[in-house]
Amino acid sequence: MIKILTVIGARPQFIKAAVLSRLIKKEEYSSKIEEIIVHTGQHYDENMSDIFFKEMEIPKPDYHLGVGSLSHGAMTAAMLEKIEKLILKEKPDILLVYGDTNSTLAGALSASKLLVPVAHVEAGLRSFMMIMPEEQNRRLTDHLSTYLFCPTEVAIRNLEKEGIPFQKPPKPSADEKSVSLCGDIMFEASLYYRKKAENQESKVLKNLPDKFILLTMHRQENTDNMSRLSSIFSALNRINDFEIVFPVHPRTRKIIEKNGISFNKHIHCIEPVGYFDMLLLESKCQFVMTDSGGVQKEAYFFAKPCITLRDSTEWTELVESGWNTLVGADEEKILSAVKKMPTLGKDVKLYGEGNTSKIILNTLINS
Repeated sequence: MIKILTVIGARPQFIKAAVLSRLIKKEEYSSKIEEIIVHTGQHYDENMSDIFFKEMEIPKPDYHLGVGSLSHGAMTAAMLEKIEKLILKEKPDILLVYGDTNSTLAGALSASKLLVPVAHVEAGLRSFMMIMPEEQNRRLTDHLSTYLFCPTEVAIRNLEKEGIPFQKPPKPSADEKSVSLCGDIMFEASLYYRKKAENQESKVLKNLPDKFILLTMHRQENTDNMSRLSSIFSALNRINDFEIVFPVHPRTRKIIEKNGISFNKHIHCIEPVGYFDMLLLESKCQFVMTDSGGVQKEAYFFAKPCITLRDSTEWTELVESGWNTLVGADEEKILSAVKKMPTLGKDVKLYGEGNTSKIILNTLINS
C-alpha cells in the first residue's frame, strides 16, 4: 500500500481532490492507497461549511493547518514549516498537489527538500506571465515534481520546451520525471457534479433573467489596477443588448464600494454562489465573461463561448479552437467581442474522456 499526502488550500482544489478521493475509497483502490488530506487554510471560504463537504461528498481534511490570509512570503513560509512537520510525522510515499496556489508550491517544496516524490495534477500549464503569482507557483512546482499529470497536449509541449520530456521512465525521480497526458480533472468533476446540481432546487436562478451573460472577476491584475478595472466596467455598462449576471467576489465588492463604482440596470450583482449554483449558471447563460482560469474551462464543458478579461491564458487550446476570445481590459475589444457573441467554437474534445482520476492513480500505483 502507498500513502499519499494530499495538500490543498482553496475551494476549487477540494473539488478536484474529491474526484480522486472518491475513487481511492472504491474497492479497486482502497487496499492499495491510503490518503491523508491536509488543508493549509490558505483561503477562508464561507461556502466551505459542513453542508459543503456533505453535498459535494468531499472527505473532511485529516489536518487543518490554519495558516489563513497572509502576504505571499509569510503564507508560504508558514505552510512550509507546518507541512514539513506533517511529512516527518506521516512519512508519505508521495505528496500530491493541485494547480498553482501558494499551498501547491509550499507542499511541493516541503516534500522535495525531504526527498518525498511530488505528484502535480494540472502540470504544464503556462500563461507566460511571470508577474502572476500563479505562474511562478506552477512553474516551480513542475520542476520540483516527479510525477507530472498534464491535462492537455499543449501542457505536454510547454514542459518539453522547458527541458522536461514526455516520458515514463521505469524509476521516476525529480530528475527523470514521469509525464502523463491524463485529461482535465475538472472535466471529470463537472460530469459528476452537474447531475447533482440539476437535481437540486436553486434559489439563485429564480430571480434572474431568462437570458444573460455570466460574469466573474477576481484576479488581482484586474481588481488592483484602477485603469484596467475602470475600462472593463465602462465596457460592461455600455453593453445594452444583454442582461449580465455578476456573482461578486467579496474582495472585488470591497474594491467596487471603495471606489464608488456604479452599474447600469442591466448588470445584476448577486452574492457569491456555491459550486452547484455556479454550474447551473454556466449551463443556463448565453455565454461567459471571466478572468478565472477554471471558469474558462467550465464554459467550454457546457459548450458556452467565453470572453476572457485577461491578456493571456494558460488554456490556449480554447483560444485556438475558437471557444475563448482574449480581450484583456481593452474597452473597445470587449465591446467588439460581445457583439459577435454567442459564437460557438470547433467541435473538438480538448480535455480527455472523463477518466483522469483513474489514469493518475494507476500511474502512481504502478511506478
